[in-house]
Amino acid sequence: MAEVQKTPVRASGRRPAPARPAKIAKPAESADAGGRTRGIDRAFEILECLHDSKKPLRPNEIAVAIGAPKSTTYDVVGLMLSRGILDRADAEGRVYLGRRLYLFGLSHLTHFDVMRLASGFLDHLSEVTGQTAQLCVLDNRKYVVAQMKEGERHFRISSDVGEPVALPWTASGRVLVSHLDDKAILKLIPPEDFILPDGKRLSEKTFLKEVAEARVEGFYSCDGTAGRFTHCFAAAVYDEQRLCVATLCLLTPREEGLKDHARYKRALIDAARQMTARIGGDRPLAQRAG
Repeated sequence: MAEVQKTPVRASGRRPAPARPAKIAKPAESADAGGRTRGIDRAFEILECLHDSKKPLRPNEIAVAIGAPKSTTYDVVGLMLSRGILDRADAEGRVYLGRRLYLFGLSHLTHFDVMRLASGFLDHLSEVTGQTAQLCVLDNRKYVVAQMKEGERHFRISSDVGEPVALPWTASGRVLVSHLDDKAILKLIPPEDFILPDGKRLSEKTFLKEVAEARVEGFYSCDGTAGRFTHCFAAAVYDEQRLCVATLCLLTPREEGLKDHARYKRALIDAARQMTARIGGDRPLAQRAG
């Protein structure tokens, strides 16, 4: 939140006008002392708007969506187009995320070991199990599939890459927060996220108990909350501070997941531990005997 600053007194000999308090920015915005959202913040709002929309938009549509003045939005969009951060999508003025962002992403993958190494592990898991393998991460209080390797089956049962999902809905959600204490977990997860896709509410006590189970081995599996026909497996990848930075996951048809549970669990845990070692991470001490 921007600080309220007093208007400086000029050495002019005249009595200054009474100081007016600066506007206070909204919590979600970064603003200058006058309460105005900075251009860089507008640029990020535009990027987030287009990412969330999953489709090209006109600048005026973006302005309405982010609650910004249309003139400002047109100016920032124009600058982002000139830098290749946005691309024109059609002759009607719609814009979308630019190809230059893809190049930035490639640079990120090259230097971010978790993302860079994940591809090989996902290929291996998909090959040895025949099932869909995913790398999942925590992003803005949600579970997100960062990378995915489809299994040999044509039956599509996986979440879309980049789509935010409530943590209590997934096996990975329990593993991703397993390095946190109960108080921190409940502070992280919005209360409404405990309402499952079928409308039923998962109690916080039950969720914390399941997180405790995931903490023992850095592993958890359960039937998919979005349907009765899937079974989800997740194993933790840890950094050097023994924090869970990602999960390797398998999504299987329910019957197969239950039938070959031990094999899938072993393959997943082995891969997650190898990946942890590759990034210089370490498992929590409680797991070292396993």
